Amino acid sequence: MDKLNSVIADNLKKLREERRLSLDRVAKLSGVSKSMLGQIERGEVNPTVSTVWKISNGLKISFTQLMSRPETDIEIVDKAEIQPLIEDNGKVRNFPIFPFDSIRRFEMYSLELDGGGHLVAEAHPQGTQEFITVFSGEVTIYVNGERSVITKGNSMRFKADCPHAYQNTGDEMCSISMVIYYP
Repeated sequence: MDKLNSVIADNLKKLREERRLSLDRVAKLSGVSKSMLGQIERGEVNPTVSTVWKISNGLKISFTQLMSRPETDIEIVDKAEIQPLIEDNGKVRNFPIFPFDSIRRFEMYSLELDGGGHLVAEAHPQGTQEFITVFSGEVTIYVNGERSVITKGNSMRFKADCPHAYQNTGDEMCSISMVIYYP
C-alpha cells in the first residue's frame, strides 16, 4: 500500500498541474508556504491534518480527494492478499474482491464453501439483486422459500431484498462469484 505522504504528493502535483497553478498561487490560495508545498509534492514531509485541510480548502476540493489514490484504468486484485470474512466455523470464506463503490453501485465477492458449508444472508435494501456464477462444485440457493441448485459453469440472478441462503450440499468445495447490485 502506498504511503499517505506519497499519495498526497502525487494528488497535489496532479491537481496543481491540471489547473495550471504555480506553487506561489497555491500558497496564496491555501495559506501554506511555497516551500512547504514543494516539500509535500516531493514527498519529503508528512503534512499535518491542518495543512491538508488548508490545501483542500484553498483548492476547493474535498479533504479526502488529496488522500485517495486515484483510480487507474487497470486494477489487479490478488486474492491471496485479501483477508476473507469467515462464516460457518471456517467452512465458508467470503473474499471481498471489489468492495461497494457508490458510483458503480455494486460489490463483488469470491466465495468458497466447503462440503456442508452454509451462509445465511439477511435481506438487502429494496431492489438489490445478486448475480451468482459457480466455478466448481454446486451450490443450493434458497430465496423466498424456493430452492435452486446451481452447478459448475452455470449462473443465477435473483432479487436479494429478502432473506436468502447458500449451501454446499456436496463434498467438493464450491467456488462461486457473487456480484451484488444496489439500484
